[in-house]
Amino acid sequence: MNPMGDDARYEDCGALFRPPWDDVACVVTAEDGSWGFGMSSHAGPSVPLINDYLGPMIVGLDTSDVEHAWDVMAKGGGSHLGLSGVLSYAISAVDLALWDLLGKQESVPVYELLGGPSRSALDCYATGSDIGAYVDAGFGAVKLPCPWGSDVEAASTLNVDRFTNARRMVGLDVPIRVDGWAIQSASDAIALGELLAPHGVDWIEDYVFPEDWAAYAEVRRALPNVRLASGERWYGVAPFRLAIEQGYVDIVQPDALWVGGVTPTRRIAALAQSSGIELALHCAGNDPYGQHLGVALAANTVSEMYYGGPIPEDLMATFRPLPGMGPVVDGTIVPSDAPGFGIDLKLSDIERATV
Repeated sequence: MNPMGDDARYEDCGALFRPPWDDVACVVTAEDGSWGFGMSSHAGPSVPLINDYLGPMIVGLDTSDVEHAWDVMAKGGGSHLGLSGVLSYAISAVDLALWDLLGKQESVPVYELLGGPSRSALDCYATGSDIGAYVDAGFGAVKLPCPWGSDVEAASTLNVDRFTNARRMVGLDVPIRVDGWAIQSASDAIALGELLAPHGVDWIEDYVFPEDWAAYAEVRRALPNVRLASGERWYGVAPFRLAIEQGYVDIVQPDALWVGGVTPTRRIAALAQSSGIELALHCAGNDPYGQHLGVALAANTVSEMYYGGPIPEDLMATFRPLPGMGPVVDGTIVPSDAPGFGIDLKLSDIERATV
């Protein structure tokens, strides 16, 4: 993704804006020696935030009250650093580790802690360019990334051509969604929506900069009959509440590894369900955290399995592989029923993988 793609001076410079850090792993240990494992992104800034800032805030708290721990981190840390962005990634890793720990202490999978499964399996759609192979592998819906650039007319033509080619490939019965990567202007997003609507686009997501609320309102007014989705780049609960209350979107898409963990995700799900808004968890098929949430949360209608490019021989060989994850079969996933998130790792495994 090139967030400066609309500026000709930055053509082919997407790598300049790509964060250089690997994922962060967080281990939370209780007094009885039990432990939980969480993950998120951007280890460079997240590690010191966890070790030096968030960790000391929650030392000594009751492990059974995970939501209180999240409030302490989000309110205590957010009041100084702001919840959006890097702090949210760090909180996500801690919160996920706390839920994993609680599941192990209670000897139940996390989806049972969340009220039990709302469905027998996670229904996934596949995102990327190899859509024919995704459908052949059993996925019932697909999503195309939308290349964009400073030549708006050329980009629009390219994306319409990609969409119509995909429609011819998979037929009329397979829903096709598109991802704008949050880099278009409101007018560009409106033009794309108007061009794709006659071809049966199922939804358009991340079509403007994530914090540009005026742009969200403008696109909503201009595309009242196009389903709009967003949320993977929103952090905490507040932006979801705003978007739902204002009617900006039809589908919200939190990512548990970015939004702050399980705790805000379940609160967002409750807001969505009470408002008749769909939940479609971002990349939920790619990790055990999303798998458990996707099965447990009643509002979650469908979840994403992100591939990006060619489908791998091992359908779970994606960017968040963890041992113990449920496999994808005909586009569906049944999470592990082992305690916590069912991640099959020992502390020694984590120590060996830590750099």
